[in-house]
Amino acid sequence: MVIKGSQSMQVVNIKVIPNSRKTAIINEKDFLKVYLKEQPLEGKAKKALIDVLSEYFNVRKSNIEIIKGKSFRKKVVKIFT
Repeated sequence: MVIKGSQSMQVVNIKVIPNSRKTAIINEKDFLKVYLKEQPLEGKAKKALIDVLSEYFNVRKSNIEIIKGKSFRKKVVKIFT
C-alpha cells in the first residue's frame, strides 16, 4: 500500500472506483482500492476521496494531497500525519 513514508508523511497508491453503490476502502497488496458513490464530474469524486481518506487515516482534509493522477482512476496521494 505505502510506497514510501516516514513518521510525518506517507505516499499511497490508490485506485478509485467512482459511481459505486457504496463507499468503502479495500486494502489490496500494493494499493488501496477506494469505492465512491460520487460521479467523477466537477471534482465531486476527488472531494469525496479526500473526505474518505481523511476519515480512514484520521487526519485533516488539508493534510491530504493528490500528487499524481488528478484526472485518472489510479492516483498517488501524499498524506501528512
